[in-house]
Amino acid sequence: MTHITEEISVSGRNAQLTIYLPDLPHKKRPLVIICPGGGYDHVSEREGEPAALMFCAAGINAAVLRYSVSPAHYPQQINELAYAHSLLIENADRYDIDKRHIFLCGFSAGAHLAASYALTGKDNIPAGNIPAGMILCYPVITSGVYAHRGSFEALLGDKCTDSTLLEKLSLEKQVTQNTPPAFIWHTASDRTVPVENSLLFASALKNQGIDFELHIFPSGDHGMALANEITAKPGKDYIRPECAVWTELALTWIKNICD
Repeated sequence: MTHITEEISVSGRNAQLTIYLPDLPHKKRPLVIICPGGGYDHVSEREGEPAALMFCAAGINAAVLRYSVSPAHYPQQINELAYAHSLLIENADRYDIDKRHIFLCGFSAGAHLAASYALTGKDNIPAGNIPAGMILCYPVITSGVYAHRGSFEALLGDKCTDSTLLEKLSLEKQVTQNTPPAFIWHTASDRTVPVENSLLFASALKNQGIDFELHIFPSGDHGMALANEITAKPGKDYIRPECAVWTELALTWIKNICD
């Protein structure tokens, strides 16, 4: 039911935006910009197209941003996401996009990128087009005690000990009353990005009165993507039906915001 409509080069080191539209009659639809994970060291294909096709199957437009990774450093990635967001807004009629309902979806370090743009990239966000919401899948959030250090080292390079930058990119400290609502999921057993990342962010959202939905599943490896056979990987605990329900939960969350 889906087809790739276009692949667009984004300024940077081989950064690329791939747009997916449902093969359905023309009408304005929500769009989800997907930022796959990969620790800012690579971009996980398992967290890109499979997620886009899942959204398309539900009648939602999708776009996957394959952003620059190390040795490209901050703020290159945020600039690329800003460019992609602006491009999609400018071409909303061409791609049947409802500009009021553009969501960001990120996995792991890609979730950090998505949330960083929504929280700290305000100068780059087109006027009047704050994202409608964020879907954060086992997100990298904090640069503090529970940080995934590798992500910050890859993102910042030789500035990875810069306390000012680390503070700015510790996203639980950047939540304001203007932060978009969030859908968050994580597993309690995540040994790569501790679940405290999601808990800290949810607590910050609560303190600022921002709507959020948080799901903590008991078990499952980091990087599950859709948590089903489609995105499974040998030797990893990536098939978890109890976690795979996150997709239906997220689709309902989007629908409730759009209604």
